[in-house]
Amino acid sequence: MHLLLLTPDPAFPEPFAWAFHVEAEALRAAGAEVASRPWTAVGDVSPFDLVLPLVAWGYHLRYAEWLALLDRFEAEATPVINPPAVLRWNSDKAYLAGLGAAGVPTVPTLEVDHLNEAALAAAFRTLGTDEVVVKPPVSAGASGTFRLREGEGAHVPMEVHGERMMIQPFLPSISGTGEYSLILFGGEISHCVVKRPKAGDFRVQPNFGGETVACEPPAGAVELARAALAQAPAEAVYARVDMVVGIDGALQIIELELIEPALFLHCAEQAKPRFAAAIISTAERASK
Repeated sequence: MHLLLLTPDPAFPEPFAWAFHVEAEALRAAGAEVASRPWTAVGDVSPFDLVLPLVAWGYHLRYAEWLALLDRFEAEATPVINPPAVLRWNSDKAYLAGLGAAGVPTVPTLEVDHLNEAALAAAFRTLGTDEVVVKPPVSAGASGTFRLREGEGAHVPMEVHGERMMIQPFLPSISGTGEYSLILFGGEISHCVVKRPKAGDFRVQPNFGGETVACEPPAGAVELARAALAQAPAEAVYARVDMVVGIDGALQIIELELIEPALFLHCAEQAKPRFAAAIISTAERASK
C-alpha cells in the first residue's frame, strides 16, 4: 500500500515535519509505504494508491491553485481522502450556513461581502451581542481572526477591512469550558480533546498559547458531530469536529476540520492504529 501525503509548499514559513512524521509513522506501523510531496508540486500520482492532504498547510494562501488541484483530482479520478468534493466544501466556511439551514446546531454566523464599520455595527445588532469574532471564510490557524467589542471607536482592523468575512458572537464559554474537538475515523469516534486559550486570549491554537488535554465527549457531542458530518457532500474518512457551549448552554458546531486537521493522535492510546486502519482500509477499497 503506497500512500502520498501532501505537505506545504517549500516556501511556507512554518515547520511541518513534526506533523508529517506523527501521521506517516502511524501509517508505516500499519504496513503502508508513505511518501510526501508539496501540494503545490504534486506531479504524477499514478504510482500511489491514495493521496492524503493531511499536511497541506497554506492552501488558503494560494486558494485558486488549491481549487484547481481539487478539480484536477476529480477530472483524473485520483483516489483522494478526504474526497475532493469534501475538501472543496470544507475549504470555505460558508458551509456553516448550510449546517444551520439543515437544523444542525451551529454558532450563529453572518457573512458579509465587504467588512466595514457599518457592516460591523449591523452585525452587533443582528447577533444581539456587544462582542464578536470576525474571521476570513478561507483561513487556517486563526489567521486574520479578531475579537471586536461594540462601542464608540469600534473599528475594523486594517488587515481585514473591505474583505469578505464571517462574523460570530464571542462565546464566553471558550475562555471557561473551552472548545471541544471530536476526532472521528471512518465515521466512528476515536477520541476527544478540549482546547482552552491562555489567560486573556480567545484563540485556542498552541501557537497562541492555548492548551489541549484529552477528555470524554460531553453529553450529546457524538450525535452532534455525526449530524454535522452527514451534511458533507461525501463521507469524511478522517474528521475533526469542533464545538462549543453556546449562549443557551447547548453545544454548537463552530467548525469542521476535514482537510489538514490537527488530529491529536498523542492524546489517546489507540488513536494512531485507529487512524491508520481507517486510511488503509479506504486505500484497499480504492485499489480494487
